[in-house]
Amino acid sequence: MDPSSVPHPPLDPALRRRLLQEARTPWRGLRRGLWTALAASAAVGLATMAMRSAAGGEVASTDLLIQAGALLVCGALLWVDRNPDPGIEG
Repeated sequence: MDPSSVPHPPLDPALRRRLLQEARTPWRGLRRGLWTALAASAAVGLATMAMRSAAGGEVASTDLLIQAGALLVCGALLWVDRNPDPGIEG
């Protein structure tokens, strides 16, 4: 018997939507985890520099700008990579 001639049960519509969404945006969970980890690292670095500066220590302004830029870029990546359809979890 030919496997293509065997009737398949219909796919659940919710599962079908999730699979189509995953096909359109593969590895979203992994990417969002990476963006979150990088944003957290930039936030910790920025907070450390801010506390050092508040304590009277010297912080290079270029380092501060690099940390702030990294936080903004990672935050923007998280924002762009968000799920535009709230009905689809993932």
